[in-house]
Amino acid sequence: MSVNIREVATTPFNDQKPGTSGLRKKTRQFQQPGYLENFVQAIFNTLPGKAGAKLVVGGDGRYFNREAIQTIIRMAVANGLGEIIVGQHGFLSTPAASCVIRKYQTLGGIVLSASHNPGGPDEDFGLKFNAANGGPAPEQLTNAIYVASKEIESYRISESEDIDLDTLGDVHIGNARVRVIDPVADYAELMRSIFDFGKIGAMLKSGDFGFCFDAMWAITGIYAKAIFEEELGAPRGTVINGEPLTDFGGHHPDPNLVHAKELVAKLFSDDGPDFGAASDGDGDRNMILGRQFYVTPSDSVAIIAANARLIPGYRDGLRGVARSMPTSAALDAVASKLGIPCFETPTGWKFFGNLLDAGRITLCGEESFGTGSDHVREKDGIWAVLCWLNMLAERQQPVEDIVHEHWLTYGRNFYTRHDFEGISSEDGAAIMEHLRTLVASPKQVSDWLENEGAETGLASCDDFAYTDPVDESISENQGIRLQFSDGSRIIYRLSGTGTVGATLRVYIEKPVKEAGRQQADTQETLAELIALSRKFARIEEISGRTEPSVIT
Repeated sequence: MSVNIREVATTPFNDQKPGTSGLRKKTRQFQQPGYLENFVQAIFNTLPGKAGAKLVVGGDGRYFNREAIQTIIRMAVANGLGEIIVGQHGFLSTPAASCVIRKYQTLGGIVLSASHNPGGPDEDFGLKFNAANGGPAPEQLTNAIYVASKEIESYRISESEDIDLDTLGDVHIGNARVRVIDPVADYAELMRSIFDFGKIGAMLKSGDFGFCFDAMWAITGIYAKAIFEEELGAPRGTVINGEPLTDFGGHHPDPNLVHAKELVAKLFSDDGPDFGAASDGDGDRNMILGRQFYVTPSDSVAIIAANARLIPGYRDGLRGVARSMPTSAALDAVASKLGIPCFETPTGWKFFGNLLDAGRITLCGEESFGTGSDHVREKDGIWAVLCWLNMLAERQQPVEDIVHEHWLTYGRNFYTRHDFEGISSEDGAAIMEHLRTLVASPKQVSDWLENEGAETGLASCDDFAYTDPVDESISENQGIRLQFSDGSRIIYRLSGTGTVGATLRVYIEKPVKEAGRQQADTQETLAELIALSRKFARIEEISGRTEPSVIT
């Protein structure tokens, strides 16, 4: 197919600074003339060695994905890329995109997703660049992209026809080749190399084990049906809400107890299945449930680490583990017993990527329903579910029993996250500035806690800063921490994953070693710390919010 290249004059937009998960805006912002093109050109302007190189393109199937992919292909051709690998129908889950980037040794990939955010013409859209290691672009690169977006004067685009994204095969456009690939095949091959599919399949086909996976009308539906039902033999209907829809069926594709209502109702019914799981819009998050039992993400990563040798891909043991700072310290206890390092990083998968690339860790996870390992450079929902299925097939115990045994061995970290969604950016900033002022004086904080009658004293307080042990880069202002003498913690962060206003996340944790106290209710156990957390941050006084939007 011959092609003409156009150089289109443009002017910069002032709001194209990527966050930890790329650029996320309302869909209509991305649909503005030149908005998508400017940001994509800014990416290409910062990439060295792009002439003749390979690029992966795919997304979660949300509204505007297909149109955006056609534009990106035309621009990739015009900017001299040699091969563009795109998932059939434009589909690639975020972990599958990482897998494909790594397998085919590409320059990187453009992933179109706003993760767990709602989709549709009036909802959210996102785009990020993943580097050659398969992981999110490092801050140095995202900063360069932002600078390029502010200086852009034109973008390059070919005048070629749309690619047929629904048919597998190759199309040549000028000097470039566009490959439409099966979005599941390479990822499924990788999963086979890690897990005991024979043992998992025998359990799923036995008729004695009930399993339900909620794809939330999002991208993992195609992966879950192919792997769980077609390959492993789970009964048809095991995967619910399995067709990827551009608006996720009007739902919020976030796998938590609030938004995965149908799955939660099934698992907490009297005759529910033995095991339940859900994933999010782009397939990188996961929620794990047993029969009438919820596994916190912090416990999940700790339990996977403690049982890793049951999984063929990790039988040689773990080099180390890592968790994000707000994630509970349950993983630390496992690492201590295994005699391996445990790194505490800021929130954002790119920090794990450095440790994974350097061979310092094998497993990692964060409290926001993300778990992963060195098999890719993204968190991975389907992989996490397969970890649990492999453990369940080996141990032949209910989920609840596995978790309770873990607590008896390592202690239980009672843990909750309270999200105050949709507060104004100004109120969010005011709360964080108030907190930073307070923690600058630990004695003031200690005196305040004593005056409030806190049960335990303050051990330390700070605004978390991280020095990367691999590249020695420093990341400051990563969250306010109050750490108590008994190991309890209160942490505050503003989330960067939304597109409107701000989300204040408050994390509360209390470790309990005594077996007789480990079956208590989480919110009751943490009630004093919860009350302290709201009063200390002046949440109601500043934002007017008396209760969180979501509790997990």
